Order: sequence, then structure tokens, then C-alpha cells
Amino acid sequence: MSSFDITSEADLVALKNAVDVAGRHIGNRYDFKGSSAKAELNEKDKLITIWGDSEFQLGQIKDILFPEMEKKERESTKRLDAGDVQTISGNKAKQELKIKSGIEQELAKKIVKLVKDSKIKVQASIQGDAVRVAGAKRDDLQAAIALVKKTITDYPLEYGNFRD
Repeated sequence: MSSFDITSEADLVALKNAVDVAGRHIGNRYDFKGSSAKAELNEKDKLITIWGDSEFQLGQIKDILFPEMEKKERESTKRLDAGDVQTISGNKAKQELKIKSGIEQELAKKIVKLVKDSKIKVQASIQGDAVRVAGAKRDDLQAAIALVKKTITDYPLEYGNFRD
């Protein structure tokens, strides 16, 4: 019985690199000179914090950060969960962007239901924060991958750990 896993893991090295590059861009921009604009990555908590003088400046920082993230890891901005903009010490602003890792239960259930309803001869099961799909034929597994890729477009998924 062949199988593969559907997972979603953030590449923290690529994200750290993207935040560093964005930080250098922010430091070099003339309109950010003398402001508190910066972006920080907390790898332990999987959290990106952006700081600025106003909510508008936070938007400008995101316009720099998001393309850098997409260059390093495709669809990485889809895994960010943006918190509320917080006003701190007068007119300064900050926002936390939580990095989601793994497949949440609700999305995993949606994938399992999608595969079962498709009538492809495979079985899907939830294995912690991953979904394992098993079937007798390699063609059926490839059809399941194609179906999930076509249907789930709002969250980055990886297909790996293929076993024959």
C-alpha cells in the first residue's frame, strides 16, 4: 500500500533571511530615516513583529516584507495570521504576525472529506498536524494530490514522505 503525507511547515531559515533583507531595505529608505520602523522575527514563538510610527507606515513595511518573503518561500504570506494594530507610547504602532505551522484540525477535516467525496480509491486520515493519504495505485495517489492542489489554494501545503 503506497502513501504520502500532506503537511505545511514554515521554513524559518528562509523567513529569517527575508526579515533581515526587509530590515536592510527599511534602514536604507529615506522616508523611514529617524523613525522607529523595523521588523523582527521571534523564531521561538514563530512571530514577526513590525514596528512603525503610524498604521500607514506599518502598511509600507508590509509592502517591503511580503515580497521578500515570497521570494524566499512561495506562498509564505498565506500562513501569516495578522493581529490587531496596537498603539504604543503615544503615536507609535506595532503589529504581530503569527506564523502558522502544521495543518489545523478544521483544514485537515476539510481535506479528508474532499478526498473521500472524490470517489478516488484512496484513504485519508489525520495524523497529528498532517494528513496521510494511502492507496493501492500510484495513479490514484497522484490524482488525490492534483485534486487537493486544485481545491485548497488559500493555505500552502506540501506533499512528501512518499512510500511505495
